[in-house]
Parts: sequence; structure tokens; C-alpha cells
Amino acid sequence: MFNELMESKPKKQRSPGSALFSLVLHVALATGAVFATSQAANVVEKAKQQDIDFVEVKKEEPPPPEKEAPPPPEVTAAPPPPKGFQVLTAPIDIPDVIPDIDLTKSVTNEADFSGVGVAGGVAKGVVGGTGPVTDAPLFEFQVEKPAMFIQGSSAGPSYPGQLKTANIEGRVTAMFVVDTTGRAEMATFKELESGHEMFTKAVRDALPKMRFMPAEVGGRKVKMWVQQAFEFKLDK
Repeated sequence: MFNELMESKPKKQRSPGSALFSLVLHVALATGAVFATSQAANVVEKAKQQDIDFVEVKKEEPPPPEKEAPPPPEVTAAPPPPKGFQVLTAPIDIPDVIPDIDLTKSVTNEADFSGVGVAGGVAKGVVGGTGPVTDAPLFEFQVEKPAMFIQGSSAGPSYPGQLKTANIEGRVTAMFVVDTTGRAEMATFKELESGHEMFTKAVRDALPKMRFMPAEVGGRKVKMWVQQAFEFKLDK
């Protein structure tokens, strides 16, 4: 056995300053921990309070269906022109300037002006053809039966009262187209001669009521230019 006991090292006693420093350090660490925890709680609370906006995403519209190509138009043959003749219409207003000559136009076929067949047809046409036939009004020398006024169909123009009271007589020569129904086409009315404008007005007012026998070519009714005089005379 050991005869000597080992002496334990003496415990060092803390000084008051060291104890105070330790206390302050622990308090500071505890305060820091509490502050950090509160800040973390605030961050979490702010994150919870963030607004959420919903955005509506438009759906892509399906592409329009492809249009089917239209079927090709049916090709129809033009009706053959009737066998007949062309008509040259004299101009109402004669120009004072010579027009330019177009050399690219086809040469006129003299056989188309034979006067035989249907007016508006051509020499190489087909008998009974239903092709285009000119609807241009003809002149009296171009028709077989000219248009004529039907006596008794109307009373004719009325004598203007003022001119009658003043014992003024006169004459109106007018030109107009009579259609295939025997009526005057007022859009074609032309005054060629007039003794007074009141006489002309009287003719204009009466003409739509007047009836004519339409002109004929080959048994077919055609339009025709009519030149007619209207006399205004007083009974003496």
C-alpha cells in the first residue's frame, strides 16, 4: 500500500468579473436566438400573405377546315347565230372629226349585209339559230313593215291654252324609237323642229299614251326610228 496520498489539485475559484462576463454572454446568446426566431416567423408570415394571381391561358383554336376546291365550271357551247344579215345604223349626231382607223379589226364581210334572213344574223349563220340578234333600232328603209301610228288609240297632243288664246299656231317634228310593243321610248325623244316650247311639251306629254303598230322584218317585230310631225292649227 501506498504510504503517501496524492494531493488533489486545488480548485481555482472564479473571479466575480469572469462570472459577470459569462452571464452577459449567455444573455446575449439567448436574446439573439429569440430575435432570429421572431424574424423567421415574420418571413414565414409574409410568405403566407402573398397574393396569388390566376392567369387564364387561352386555348389554341383549332385550324379552320380546308375548303374544298370548287368544281370546274361547266363548259357550254354558245348558241349558233341565226342566218341573216347585219344592219348598219346611221349616227344621229354626225361627228366633225374623222375617227382613227383601227387596222386590227376584222374585215367586214359583204355577205353579212345581203338583207336576207333575220336582222342581226350573219351569212354563215344557222337557219333557226338562237344566237345573239341585235336589238338596235332600225330605220324605215331597213324594215319590211314600218311602224305606224294607230288612229284612235289616243287623242294626240293637247293644244296649249295660252297659245290657243293668243291664236298662235305651230308645228313640232320629233324623232323617237317605237319598240316591239308599239310604245315610244321616251329616252330616245329628239326635237328636230318646234314652233314653241309649249308645243314640244304637249307632244312629250301625249307621246307615252300613243300606240303604234311595231315595225317588222321577216315576220319578226323590231324597233324602229320614227320621225313624225305634229301640227297645231286653229279652226277658223
